[in-house]
Amino acid sequence: MSLVSSRLKSIRPSETKAMTARAAALKAQGHQVITLSQGEPDFDTPLNIVEAGIQAIRHGRTRYTAVAGVAPLREAIRDKLARENGLNYSIDQITVGCGAKQVVFNALFASLEPGEEVIIPAPCWVSYPDMVRLAGGDPMIVNCPEAHGFKLTPEGLEKAITSRTKWLMLNSPSNPTGAVYSETELAALADVLRRHPHVYILSDDIYEKLVYGAARFATMASAAPDLFNRTVTINGVSKTNAMTGWRVGYGAGPIELIKAINVIQGQTTSHTSSISQYAAIEAIAGDQGYVPEFKAEFEKRRNLVVERLNAAPGLSCTVPDGAFYVFANCADVLGQKTEADRVIATDTDFAMYLLEEAGVAVVPGSGFLASPYIRISYASSINDLTTACDRITAACTKLSQDKAA
Repeated sequence: MSLVSSRLKSIRPSETKAMTARAAALKAQGHQVITLSQGEPDFDTPLNIVEAGIQAIRHGRTRYTAVAGVAPLREAIRDKLARENGLNYSIDQITVGCGAKQVVFNALFASLEPGEEVIIPAPCWVSYPDMVRLAGGDPMIVNCPEAHGFKLTPEGLEKAITSRTKWLMLNSPSNPTGAVYSETELAALADVLRRHPHVYILSDDIYEKLVYGAARFATMASAAPDLFNRTVTINGVSKTNAMTGWRVGYGAGPIELIKAINVIQGQTTSHTSSISQYAAIEAIAGDQGYVPEFKAEFEKRRNLVVERLNAAPGLSCTVPDGAFYVFANCADVLGQKTEADRVIATDTDFAMYLLEEAGVAVVPGSGFLASPYIRISYASSINDLTTACDRITAACTKLSQDKAA
């Protein structure tokens, strides 16, 4: 009898976490490594939010709370969704978890029967398919090529739906591509979904406010109000508010699903940190004057990285409309040999080459079910990004010179 459950056999470790761990190990050995593999803003949590957390401690808000989260936080979330997204929920339709990641998993675990399918447009966040498998479902991956902006088309959705389809998962702005679905594009997908009333929509909006240029954020429940009762909307404070370590995410949706999520959470983690919850109230309902500053800095970094990568031999990338990632095509690098006579056959090989040769940690596109690409997080300082791009360009130039020789 095995100690470890057989359900774990099909689950992969997170590629982003794995690459970050490799970079940390090299740093510990004294290597100069710039880590661009982690999806985490380098900004400090804004002081008004920090102060709210400190005040929560000072006022003794350090005890157990309701599993679904304290009422003032759920009220703040309710008001935010109404004010910013035009979505009207009762606080009983809102649950708070230990990051948006837990809410996504709990929604899947609460709803999936064995063999039911979840449509996942790829490139996709590394955790989605494995969450589905852990919850007993079958991930159905739909390739969304760069030529289509890395976005699901109505034709692709129609073809993927079967009688066993339970969920469509949408993430906009997207990790890893930064793609943003317009309201018109969501409306076109909604036209397909209306023909298949057994399909629910999970909308992961965690990068909602990190949208640049002419792009505008839209979410399915507001783009298609008649699908409101078939949609769970998931968000959190990690990315926009630089609160990754505080672990606060939330979901809003059909009350029967939210109740089921609360049952699961009550038997696993219970609520998220009481202190973090009170800090999150300030993040959602308090002064957010820092958000335009964060966005302006991210946009500046994005432009730098895109320009520099497009000038590097063998690399190319489009300009992402949101989040803080660049998804660079490295097809022209494949097949080349390193100085050590190792062939770079895959994007994973290339990512390892950049780590070992250039001291830059990126994530191979294969981790996001899309090859040959690499994902670069530009949630780092301009100095680090400039140095990293210098190193990547030098490493690519070296490969092209070795090829010519």
